[in-house]
Amino acid sequence: MIDRWRFAANLATTGNAVLGIAAVLYVWAGNPVWALVLVAAGVGLDGLDGRFSRRSPKPPSRFGRVADSIADALTFGVAPFALLADHTADAALWAALGPIPLIVGALYLTAAVARLIYFTGWAFERPHFLGVPTPQAALTLSVLILWAGTPAFWGVRPALLLGGALILALLMVVPVPFPKVKRGHPLRPVLVVAGVALVGALIPVQFAPSAGTGLYLFAEVASLVAGGGLIAFLVMGPWTVPRRSEGAATPP
Repeated sequence: MIDRWRFAANLATTGNAVLGIAAVLYVWAGNPVWALVLVAAGVGLDGLDGRFSRRSPKPPSRFGRVADSIADALTFGVAPFALLADHTADAALWAALGPIPLIVGALYLTAAVARLIYFTGWAFERPHFLGVPTPQAALTLSVLILWAGTPAFWGVRPALLLGGALILALLMVVPVPFPKVKRGHPLRPVLVVAGVALVGALIPVQFAPSAGTGLYLFAEVASLVAGGGLIAFLVMGPWTVPRRSEGAATPP
């Protein structure tokens, strides 16, 4: 008999991978804003994957864990790499940087993949994450792209965007504990609001609203809400991990 919850989890994992591939294609087509929308949608599917999997009466399988990490690598590693390496806003300004955006994108991708490999192989049974999870890192990078890589907002500021991407890459691999934000966790509503606000900011930006218009102001405020929530997670997250769980044993 087919386990409907495991089947639903596999569908969510597959959907996440498809969104990651589609995001890369959108970047190549010159539409990075919709690529960011797809990355944000991938975060939602990644959350559903875990929720469905926990409802299954069967124990988690290694195949499902590996498939989930591959999907995460596509959506939260390869797609951000494409966004950083092939930025289309103000092409002349980015061209002056030479290979630097490509190098930063490669470092971000390497950190994301290294983190996922470690989690899949050794740290999956820990009660908390070590380093910033890749979905939250990708959402934070999306906000940075809105703030510093989109002319409609604060102008194109490559140093801010690339510097922020390097910091996020470092945070993904440092052994700092971050919580698994499940139902009942105090930061869960903060991340839900941040994700919804990010999508609310990205959709109006797609239509390039003029500065000062209602649509523009809505997108700007929504991006500030999203950024504030994600920064709150980065700053407060480690402090919400119980001290006793930091030394929890990890299987070899």
